[in-house]
Amino acid sequence: MEERKEHTEQAVDYAIEIEDLKIRYKTLNKMSIRKSLTSFRKAKRETFEAVKGISFKVEMGQIVGLVGRNGSGKSTTLRAIAGIFSPDEGKIDLHGHTVSLLSIGVGFNKKLSGRENIFLSGLLLGFTEKQIKEKEEEIIAFSELEKFIDKPVSTYSSGMHSKLAFSITAVLESEIMLIDEVLSVGDAKFKKKSYKKMKSLIGGHNRTVVIVSHNMNTIESLCDTVIWLHDGQIKMQGPTKDVLEKYNEFMS
Repeated sequence: MEERKEHTEQAVDYAIEIEDLKIRYKTLNKMSIRKSLTSFRKAKRETFEAVKGISFKVEMGQIVGLVGRNGSGKSTTLRAIAGIFSPDEGKIDLHGHTVSLLSIGVGFNKKLSGRENIFLSGLLLGFTEKQIKEKEEEIIAFSELEKFIDKPVSTYSSGMHSKLAFSITAVLESEIMLIDEVLSVGDAKFKKKSYKKMKSLIGGHNRTVVIVSHNMNTIESLCDTVIWLHDGQIKMQGPTKDVLEKYNEFMS
């Protein structure tokens, strides 16, 4: 009698599931703008589809890189996952996980001080005031902004903004971390420190990371999977080495 083979395939836990995601922008037609200045007629608005029905899944603990030339839909996709943009079609399922976005110009109230933004960002990430207070000094120390922490964020350089944004997310540790070119901003010393911190954060199996970067060295060293976006669609997805090889050929 033949023995029945039992299926012992382990179920996959997904942190992010995206299905047929479409995001559109309303843009002003340049000719209409020029005409409106003379005719006082309302400028015509055109629809631009930045993301054209992409679908992909990210496993718990996976580090995924998003690559593609400017205008391919990378940052738009990241902001949709973060909840900043709402899908025009399709769905995004984060399975109840906390998510944070590190991106220059996103997430801070520039009229508030760095310290106040630590609490604001932490509350938006779902942490309690007590939890943020416990991590406050660690965040400030890591950011190296002790002298500027009580000054308005509007006075910060892009590098200082990057330091604070990275420090908040790195120390508070949300379950899903979305990074949009932040690791490429700042002085050399902080880049090295943040890179080391990022390596330690993604070393465990509970942190899921999606990175948008034009720095292929960063993608190659940190990511185990890469998604190549081209004109709002997925052109290729797979192991980092395989995708980057084809992407670099295309870009050259």
